[in-house]
Amino acid sequence: MTNAIVIIILMIVIIMATKGAAKHFMGQGSCCGGGSSTVREPDKKLSGPVVKTRVFKIDGMHCENCSNRVKRAINRIDGVSAKLNLRKKEAVVEYDREVDDATITRAIETLDYKVISVIKK
Repeated sequence: MTNAIVIIILMIVIIMATKGAAKHFMGQGSCCGGGSSTVREPDKKLSGPVVKTRVFKIDGMHCENCSNRVKRAINRIDGVSAKLNLRKKEAVVEYDREVDDATITRAIETLDYKVISVIKK
């Protein structure tokens, strides 16, 4: 009887862990403080016309909260506006003035994410 109770408890724990892992890998998990109640970060409007666009490939983003953190960090920089795609693990950054790409990279990597590449568009 005791063995049956232990087995049932273990099965419940495994089922709950599997559901949580599935959500995490689909970018819907609650890692980093996010989860289903995470509010999407609003887009930033640039004050001038777009003069260049870059795509930053980013490693380490797992959930909506991760992408919101990166978007907030980039959007704090004057003259740039970011749109994040969690599934592609990238930030599309538009510039309305000259801002060094290294400034954007530093803002991302300060949050412990890794910029894999920067692509000119």
